[in-house]
Amino acid sequence: MPELPEVEVTRRGLVQPLQGATIERISLGKPLRWPLGIEPATLSGRMVQHVLRRGKYIVLQLDQGVLLLHLGMSGSLQIGPDLPPAGPHDHFDLVTDRGVLRLHDPRRFGAVVWAPDIASDMAAKLLNHLGMEPFDEGFSLNYFADGLKRSSTPIKQLLLGGQLVVGVGNIYASEVLFLAGILPSRPANKVTKAQAQRLHTAIPQVLGKAIDLGGSTLKDFVQVNGYAGAFQAQANVYGRAGEPCKQCGAPVIAIKQGQRSTYYCRKCQK
Repeated sequence: MPELPEVEVTRRGLVQPLQGATIERISLGKPLRWPLGIEPATLSGRMVQHVLRRGKYIVLQLDQGVLLLHLGMSGSLQIGPDLPPAGPHDHFDLVTDRGVLRLHDPRRFGAVVWAPDIASDMAAKLLNHLGMEPFDEGFSLNYFADGLKRSSTPIKQLLLGGQLVVGVGNIYASEVLFLAGILPSRPANKVTKAQAQRLHTAIPQVLGKAIDLGGSTLKDFVQVNGYAGAFQAQANVYGRAGEPCKQCGAPVIAIKQGQRSTYYCRKCQK
């Protein structure tokens, strides 16, 4: 599932070709998770002013309204002046005077939703429950530590929930907990002050490295230029069950938490 690094890599790849582009038409394929929410022809002539991100949503700020794009579980975006005809898994084409933005989504859990503005009911329904952005100044140690103290949820599950901080998906949760030396099953309110500080540092560190490496590609995700992400090849624990820990040499352990795979080192994480 594309997480914050993959979405941010995608956003950055869209800024130059999309900002300032004028929409000529929209073509829809099979229905996605939610309806577009407006007649496609209504958006002809609108200009894309900004390409933003909130959590795992790409936000196209138009001169009138916004388009919220979500990649779902298997989606990716491609943009170019001469894309081939849409295939069976291509469900949204935004045709502009600079090229075509296409959503490819085999499982159709993604979405493209129009809202009159970012504060409207529809946009608020999708965005208002999201936690702090990990690169924002508001993501302070005090804010983070206070949030941990208020929850007895296992720390990995709390990170995945996204209500405290957004973007720490399954791969990255295992990685940040390894760097912080915290057992994934430890209740959040049992995380020590020193551990909380290490975790607070590790979250933007790991996510930033993933962005620099183009995200992670385990199956479907590709960048807008068609290249796969490379972070997974440098992971410390994720996907390395039974292999030696890079820090101490003990075998990496794999367990299930909430039906998701968790990887950790029994010696390095307490």
